[in-house]
Amino acid sequence: MVDTIRIRGARVHNLKNIDVDVPLGKIVAVAGLSGSGKSSLALGILYAEGSRRYLEALSTYTRRRMTQAPKADVDEVLHVPAALALRQRPSIPGIRSTFGTGTELLNSLRLMFSRLASHRCSNGHYVPPTLNVAAEKALTCPECGEVFYAPSAEDLSFNSQGACRTCSGTGIVRTVDRATLVPDENLTIDDGAVAPWNSLMWSLMTDVCRAMGVRTDVPFKDLTEQEKDIVYNGPAVKKHIFYKPKHSSAESAGELDFTYYNAVYTVENALAKVKDETGMKRVAKFLKEDVCPDCHGSRLSVAARAPRLRGIGLDEACRMTLTELVEWVKGVPEILPEDMRAMAESICSSFLETAKRLLDLGLGYLTLDRAAATLSTGERQRMQLASLLFASSRIRASN
Repeated sequence: MVDTIRIRGARVHNLKNIDVDVPLGKIVAVAGLSGSGKSSLALGILYAEGSRRYLEALSTYTRRRMTQAPKADVDEVLHVPAALALRQRPSIPGIRSTFGTGTELLNSLRLMFSRLASHRCSNGHYVPPTLNVAAEKALTCPECGEVFYAPSAEDLSFNSQGACRTCSGTGIVRTVDRATLVPDENLTIDDGAVAPWNSLMWSLMTDVCRAMGVRTDVPFKDLTEQEKDIVYNGPAVKKHIFYKPKHSSAESAGELDFTYYNAVYTVENALAKVKDETGMKRVAKFLKEDVCPDCHGSRLSVAARAPRLRGIGLDEACRMTLTELVEWVKGVPEILPEDMRAMAESICSSFLETAKRLLDLGLGYLTLDRAAATLSTGERQRMQLASLLFASSRIRASN
């Protein structure tokens, strides 16, 4: 029985022609001083060779679509199994990402609620589950006779048609906290009294403000109420200014036309352009956050919350822990009409297959609606590992 990975003559980065045997079938930690070559051994040799050899076993067509690692600078590496690598710092999730979207469990769950649920007509009556939904046929309400179409899985997504209109699918209502816009009224606008103009806007906004008729060289507390109103709420009008950047030569000065962004709009404009949590951190200090009063944090519109499966809506299912949800999903096929059970079992099995990997990695306590930004690095790494294992099994199955 082969019980070790055999490495001979490793010369990657700080490794100077070393020989080492790594136990197989065990959890192995590589320890050492900074710069001693730990990452070079783990990633530069073990992972590089494991992933390269794994890809070599795939078809030529599959290999063409995948980036192949170069051969490690080593004399000999024997008995390396297929290798997966996790980044120490997983990528920063988007502001809409959740545990459900990051693991793709929500895709399967939305399909369940689209194809298998009871759907509601505009008069509030429910149509029992039917294969007509999968066949994209119109449904007829047994109570009022209304003819309508059931929502697709995409219609139940808070990233598209299913988003709550009030919070745009984020579950949170963010408004400008005016108390943060001028934190120190003893400062003048020239000295940076208007905080958003210092971090979210071009410095020339003080020049534009001056052109709006506001004194920028006196303490903010001494401005008239009209001047303060212009700072906070002034209209977006274009002004002709002479602008000279601070700490720059006179040659860099010049005349230009620039639109006035008041302090409140400066924050609102920056918020509208946020793409990820890094961008949100720049704006967050100027905001107040509250749970959306309409969707109660579920991110879903009224219509997306309407379908009922086993007595609950999609929003309620997403609030279950994964452990609870797995048991709930297992009971879905048996409550449906006989002619729908084969389709239900197929959809549910896809969910359960993915969920099992996450449960095995100890993530059963998480809910699908948990914001990805609130997950720890370890939790996100385990999500990534589950995704890699799933992709690996799919590639093996296709070959």
